[in-house]
Amino acid sequence: MSEPRDPNADPRRFYRVSELLGGLNALLEERVGRVWVVGEIANLHRAASGHRYFTLKDDDGQMRSALFRRAAERIPFELENGLELQLVVHKVEPRGRGALQLAFEQLRGRLAEEGLFALERKRSLPAFPRRVGVVTSPTSAAVRDVIEVSGRRSPATALLISPTRVQGEGAEFEIVRALDAVARQPGVELVLLVRGGGSLEDLWAFNTEEVARAIERCPVPVVSGVGHETDFTIADLVADVRAPTPSAAAEQSLTDRVEVAARVEADGRRLVAAMRARVERSRARLRVQQAALRLLSPQARLVAQRRRLTVAASALGRIVALQNERRRGVLSRYAGQLDSLSPLAVLGRGYGLVTRARDGAIVRRADEVEIGETVDVRLAHGGLVAQVEASQEEPP
Repeated sequence: MSEPRDPNADPRRFYRVSELLGGLNALLEERVGRVWVVGEIANLHRAASGHRYFTLKDDDGQMRSALFRRAAERIPFELENGLELQLVVHKVEPRGRGALQLAFEQLRGRLAEEGLFALERKRSLPAFPRRVGVVTSPTSAAVRDVIEVSGRRSPATALLISPTRVQGEGAEFEIVRALDAVARQPGVELVLLVRGGGSLEDLWAFNTEEVARAIERCPVPVVSGVGHETDFTIADLVADVRAPTPSAAAEQSLTDRVEVAARVEADGRRLVAAMRARVERSRARLRVQQAALRLLSPQARLVAQRRRLTVAASALGRIVALQNERRRGVLSRYAGQLDSLSPLAVLGRGYGLVTRARDGAIVRRADEVEIGETVDVRLAHGGLVAQVEASQEEPP
């Protein structure tokens, strides 16, 4: 028999919060099944515990949501405000974009901000690498392509294969170990990171931060040849050189020996032509210098001096003759003048030159001698010695 009902009791039933949520959850699972909720993230908060708290909203409503740490660790991307999601039980997926694509874009943005893709950090490839490391699957078509291209273009280059898985869970960590190991090998000057094409999921190991950091710290240049020409990975962005395919990676890294031989031959022809031109210029300078040396030799200088002496002597003879001729003319004039003034010329006209015998003085006046004094008379031809017997004064 049931207990009588208290007529004053509250007819409403009160549930605890956990009872209500449990009942609603059971009702949804029983009547509706798994529920997918579409909305946009707002008010995102990342707790220190690793849980994510946010509001999932649309134009007409919103609800508070929580994504606990273990569930958050299983998603490959980071939640961010404004992201439109599908909320699944224990799982979050981006609406309209795949989770892997979103993770790729987020990682690319973060690494770009750090400068890992900057052109100034890209290193030049060695022109003739002697030893090249190859990080890839040892049984893949990619390694066969690299070996074939290497044997054709540069058979002298040694290839050091560093084997690794290139897809699947945990492959990124094997790739990192293979990169670090081959970079430490003595003599390795270049590393090729290659694999064939595939889906985004197949190539995902090359879109991880672990592989990007390993490429960044590699001490030698890295060439990335991942997938086909249309595939693009984070590894391509971080590598020093991106090649569209594994074969292209080998071709860009190894100089073709046929091209080298042709270049050496062309350079040799240019070198021979340059040497011949230089020898001819040297010969021309030698001929000029020999001619100059002959002109400066003692014999040449002696001949030149003799020639100059002969010319000078000839000129001097003409000058002396001319000067003598002028001097003879002057002397003739002076002689004529002197002859016209000479006493001898006067004597020739019948006059005589009288000098005193005692002192040789010329007698010009009669009173300069005494009666009986001896005088000498110079005639034009010969002379006389006379004695003065009388004198005669010149009339006034």
